This record gives sequence, structure tokens and C-alpha cells, in this order.
Amino acid sequence: MTEDGVRRVPAAGIQDFCVRVFEQLGVSAADARITADVLVAADLRGVASHGVAHLRRYVDAMRVGVINARPTEVVVAESAVTATLDAGAGLGPPVSSRAMQLAIRKAQALGAGFVSVRNSNHHGIAGYYAMMALPHDCVGLVMTNASTKVAPTFARQAVLGTNPISIAAPAGRRDAFVLDMATSAVALGKVEIADQLGRDIPSGWAIDPEGKPATDSHRALDELRRGVGGGLLPLGGQGETTGGHKGYGLAVAVEVFTALLSGAAFASTTYPRSADGAHLPANLGHFFGAWRIDAFRPVDEFKAAMDEMQALLVNAPKSEGQPRIYVHGDKERAAAEENTRLGVRVNDRVAAELEGVARELGIGGAW
Repeated sequence: MTEDGVRRVPAAGIQDFCVRVFEQLGVSAADARITADVLVAADLRGVASHGVAHLRRYVDAMRVGVINARPTEVVVAESAVTATLDAGAGLGPPVSSRAMQLAIRKAQALGAGFVSVRNSNHHGIAGYYAMMALPHDCVGLVMTNASTKVAPTFARQAVLGTNPISIAAPAGRRDAFVLDMATSAVALGKVEIADQLGRDIPSGWAIDPEGKPATDSHRALDELRRGVGGGLLPLGGQGETTGGHKGYGLAVAVEVFTALLSGAAFASTTYPRSADGAHLPANLGHFFGAWRIDAFRPVDEFKAAMDEMQALLVNAPKSEGQPRIYVHGDKERAAAEENTRLGVRVNDRVAAELEGVARELGIGGAW
């Protein structure tokens, strides 16, 4: 245990624990492994907001039947280059992995492939699926909508999700470019981590029910969960001066690709409830795209150009006091190397949640 209340746990141990949890809840061995891998991949890459901290909510949703442990996935529409899948209200990672694989197969055959998914659930870090395209010399694109947490520009109540976008492109001598970003100023999970650690959040992350800047992480989360107003801000912040309307526009664009194309729920219609307040299936939407590079130009030329572009970026004059310039994916790769070596970081609150899950399911300790 470290002084800041965070312990290091071997990734393999956490992954094994997650697999046992999902199998105990009736998930197939294959789908349990995929979901555990996605959660641990997030923690390894330093994205704790989307890692094993999400296990408790997956478990709770499965125990009340909101997430289907054994869904029936259906192809509801398909062409040579496109498809739409119904996830059957199952876990998000397995259907997302299969959807990206399908997009890649279509790209391999015809140059490009696009797959949308409806009736799904939270699927973890979008970058996991975008990076699946890299070994196939493809560019990957992944988007998903999410629960209602983000206030549109000039609004004082959340209507949209954080609606992430991820793009992965291979390079030659240098590492791949991997963009994985929310279209909000910050992912909700980072507010949750701040709350778990008892810390305030920076001004510019969220607003209160009156539309004023919010800095109390616990209060901001409580207001969001109770639906009394307030919310996270779009990428760019509050108003239009620093470009908040652009993040707002990107979030709406994600809804178009993920929900409106697939027939999933959109904006504040995700995570519906029955008349008596009971939770219903989330009906989230995802979108997966893959482009075969050699359908545009020779792969070696593309990768050489990627190397050259990255060199221009990292060798640009640095701001005072800054040791280096990063390309998207650099920090996550460094974190993965460190966390593989030293163990995944798990804070005390998440550790207690995992131990609670272990006791409830009767599967032994989490470590």
C-alpha cells in the first residue's frame, strides 16, 4: 500500500479475478475473457476511469438483469462494406470486439468496412478496438455514445454522453498513433476517481445546476446521479470563447454515427427507466470503422510519412519547462510498460468494491 491509498496488483491476477466473476454470473468463457481483457487493458494504459473500477457496475447490472449474460446477437442489416448488429443487451466488450473484427474483414476484402451496434452496454476504452486494426495495416475508428453526463453549450443540465472517439493508425519505425478521447472536457471516470480520493476537480470540468463552475467532485457526481441539473462540460469548456461549442458538435456527431445509424438510444434516452423507476437495458450504440491503407497508397509510404509527421511534432520547439512533446498513445504505452512491470494501480475504494464482489459471489479473494 502506498501513501496515497493506492496498491499495486499484478495485472494477471486482476484479469483472472474478473474472468471468474463474469463466469460466475453466467457469461461464456470467451466473452468473460474479452471483457476482462478490455478492463485490464484500460488499467494497464493508465486509464483507471475505464478499468476494473467499472466491474461493480457491470456486476450490479447483470444481477438485476439489465445486462444479459448470454445475449443473442443478431445481424439486422448488412451490405458488402457495412453491417448493423443488435447486441441483445449483452456486455459491451464482446460484441464490440466482434464488430471490429467484422469491420476489419470487410476492409481486407473491399478496402473499407463499417459496423454499427445497437442495444449494447458500456464497452470500456474505445482505443482497445481501434488498435485491433493496426496489425492488419488498417486505420481504425471507433465511437460510442454513453450515459447522460454532458451539458450542451449554454445549457445547465446534462443531455449528452461523454461520447468518446478513438482513431489508431500504424507507423513504421515509430509507435502507432492512438487517439482515444472523450468529446467532453473530461471523462466522468476522472471525476469518480477524484471523488474516490477525496479531491476537488478543476474549474472547467463541470457545472452545477445553476450553470456555474463546479469543483466539489462528490457534489458534482451526486447531482448528476440524482438528475437535478448540472453536468460535465463539452470539450473546450463553458460557452463558445474557448471552443466549447466544438466539443458539443463532436458529441452530437458521435450520436449520429453510433445511435442514429444503428437504431440505438440517443442523448438522454439512453439508460431508460420504467414507469416505476426500475432500470431498463441501456441500449447504447457503437460505431466501428476500418480502412485498408493499401487501398489508398502503398503501406510503406504511409508508414514512412507517419514517422516523418511524428518527428516534426516531437521535435517542435518546446514550451519553457516542458521536457518533451508527446504523440497520442505515447503516455499510455509508457504507463502499460510500467504497470505491467510493477502491477496495476488500484485505489482503496475500488479494492474494497472488488472484495465485496468476491464475497457476494462466493468466489474467494480478489487478489
